[in-house]
Amino acid sequence: MTSPPAIVARNLTLTLGEADAAVPILKGIDLTVGAGETLALLGPSGSGKSSLMAVLSGLERMGGGSLTVAGQDFAALDEDALAAARRGRIGIVLQAFHLLPTMTAQENVATPMELAGEADAWPRAAAELEAVGLGHRLTHYPAQLSGGEQQRVAIARAIAPRPQLIFADEPTGNLDGATGQDIVELLFARRAETGATLVIITHDPALAERCGRIVTLGDGRIVSDTSAG
Repeated sequence: MTSPPAIVARNLTLTLGEADAAVPILKGIDLTVGAGETLALLGPSGSGKSSLMAVLSGLERMGGGSLTVAGQDFAALDEDALAAARRGRIGIVLQAFHLLPTMTAQENVATPMELAGEADAWPRAAAELEAVGLGHRLTHYPAQLSGGEQQRVAIARAIAPRPQLIFADEPTGNLDGATGQDIVELLFARRAETGATLVIITHDPALAERCGRIVTLGDGRIVSDTSAG
């Protein structure tokens, strides 16, 4: 049997602000992403990449159109239901790390898994932090970590629950070349292990070519959609 698509968006729109101050951000996006697909989102600053990822991942409510993610109708869900739909199923790496300052690195990674009912949350959190080169920083708080280390904690937190969908917005943006390459290898390895769907925003042509498909945005619309590799 063929798996249903991971993402189906039809005429997806997003407008920020109201009345005279309203600014259209997404202008009728049609996008289907197959289960297990790897997709790179490209486009200049302001083209709508991060906004599209926010809507597809349930962090931002769309303005209009239809959206089904992992079999769930996101248009029909309220904020609480969207949060429940993400938990354990969708891993998100944002440019802002959103680490909890009062929690250690291990607590930041383990707590979402505990909330999702994972019995092995603590050892899995330690293992994922080890995998991103932070096995020696388990008990450190975000303020004690560099920007690059915080980025790696955020990546460990996103992939530790083995989600069906992984969204990553410039996942190597705060990392040096060697560490960034290691993180890319880890993301693709985890995706291969679990069969997850991976959507990456990047300005790195080499990273985009690692993906099976490249979708380019311009002014809130898809301007090209091609196979890569």
